[in-house]
Amino acid sequence: MKQDVILVLDCGATNVRAIAVDRQGKIVTRAATGNTSELAVENNAWHHWSLDAIVQRFADCCRTLMPKLANCRVRGLTVTTFGVDGALVDEHGKLLYPIISWKCPRTAEVMKNIDSVIASRRLQDISGIGAFSFNTLYKLVWLKENHPQLLEKAHAWLFISSLINHRLTGEFTTDVTMAGTSQMLDIQQRDFSPEILQAAGLPRRLFPRLVEAGQPIGKLQPETAQLLGLPAGIPVISAGHDTQFALFGAGAGQDEPVLSSGTWEILMVRSAQVNTPLLSHYAGSTCELDCQQGLYNPGMQWLASGVLEWIRKMLWTEDTPWQTLIDAARLIPAGADGVKMHCDLLSSQNAGWQGITLNTTRGHLYRSALEGLSEKLVKNLLTLEKIGHFKATELLLVGGGSRNTMWTQIKANMLNIPIKVLDDAETTVAGAAMFGWYGVGEFTSPEKARAQVSYQYRYFYPQTEPELIEGF
Repeated sequence: MKQDVILVLDCGATNVRAIAVDRQGKIVTRAATGNTSELAVENNAWHHWSLDAIVQRFADCCRTLMPKLANCRVRGLTVTTFGVDGALVDEHGKLLYPIISWKCPRTAEVMKNIDSVIASRRLQDISGIGAFSFNTLYKLVWLKENHPQLLEKAHAWLFISSLINHRLTGEFTTDVTMAGTSQMLDIQQRDFSPEILQAAGLPRRLFPRLVEAGQPIGKLQPETAQLLGLPAGIPVISAGHDTQFALFGAGAGQDEPVLSSGTWEILMVRSAQVNTPLLSHYAGSTCELDCQQGLYNPGMQWLASGVLEWIRKMLWTEDTPWQTLIDAARLIPAGADGVKMHCDLLSSQNAGWQGITLNTTRGHLYRSALEGLSEKLVKNLLTLEKIGHFKATELLLVGGGSRNTMWTQIKANMLNIPIKVLDDAETTVAGAAMFGWYGVGEFTSPEKARAQVSYQYRYFYPQTEPELIEGF
C-alpha cells in the first residue's frame, strides 16, 4: 500500500525545497536546491526574482524525489514563500514586469516619501505592518510612478506564492497570509483597505479572490504536472507566508509567544486581539494575519545573533568555536561585574559597552552582550503583551540561537518564565503540510492535523545559577 503524503513546495530566499510530509507531520523525503535573485538589466544595484527559474528549481527538486515518491501517493500540494514580493500579470498570468525582490533598494525612497500619499502612522493603524522599505505597497507605488501603463494594462497583482499557484493550477488567487504582509490590508476586516488603495491610486480589481489557508485553489494542470514529474489533477491547497506556518507548525497555541532566534530575533504571538494604534510607537513592530481566521500575529524584531557574530569577529576570530566564547563568559558572574552593553548597533549612537575597567575581559564583553540582548527581549515581550492583550506564562524558542544554552538560560532567568525549545527546523513545512491535510479532507481542522504530531521540547526554568552546556 502506498503511503499518503502532502508535498510542500517551499520557496525561500536562499533555497527552494520540495518536502513530502506524512499524516503525523514526519518528513518522508526532501530535496533542495539553491535560490537567488538576479541583478536587473536596468540597474545593477536592483534585484529581481525569475519566476521561470523558481518553477524550474521546484521541478528539479520534485524529480529528485521521484524514486522515493514511487511508493507514495501525493494527496495534495501546498506552496509557502517569503512575504511581500509579487508581480503584475496579464490575463494569462504572464508577468508584465519582473518580480521586484525584497532585497532591492529602489523602494527605499518611496517609503521615505509615503507621508505625501498617506500618513505612515495611519498606514500601520490600518494594516498593522510597520515601515519596511520592501513592503508591497511601496513596490506598487514605484511601479505606478515609473511604469503607469503597466497598472492600466494589468489583469492582476499576484504575490509570489500565488504566481506559483497560478503556474500549478491556472487560477488567479491571493493567499490571505501573503496579503497580510503587504501594508495594504485592513487587518481588522481581513480584506484590502479602500482607504489605503484610494490614497495610493491602486484599483481593487488588481487583487484576485482571497483564499484562506487550507482552502482548495484548484488542481495541478497537465503541463506543469509533466514538468514536475507528478500526476495531473493533484489538489493544490492554499498556504502562503512562511512565518505564519512556522508559528503554527511549531505547536504554538493562542497567546503563547514564539521567539525565532537567529541573526535577527523575531518575537510573535497568535493573538485574538491587537491594538494597532500602539504599533507605530515602537520601532521594529508589525502585525500580520495569522493562518487561522480570527487571529493576528503582532510581533517585534531586532538584531540579535548578528551582534554576537560581530563580537566574535572583533574580539576573537570569525571561525572561533562558539564554545570558546561561552567558556570565557562562564567565568563571569551574572551582571558581568557591572559591564553593560546597549546592543542596538543598527540605529543608536549610544550603542556599545559601559562600565569597562582595567579588569574587563573578553568574557565580560560577551556575557554583557548576552544579558543586553536578553534585557531587550524582556522589554519587547512586555510591549507585545500590551499590543496583543495577553500575559505570557512561557516562551517557545526556535531557530539557531536556541543552541546557545547559556543565552537561553539567561533569557529564562530575566523573563522569569519557563522557555521551551523546539529543535525541529522544519516548522514552516510542518505547518503548511497540516493545512494541506486539512484542505484535502483528511482532518476536520488544522488543529486536528497538528494533534497527530509528537512535539519534543527541552525546558529551561528560571534559576539562580545557569547550567551551561555546549551551545552556540
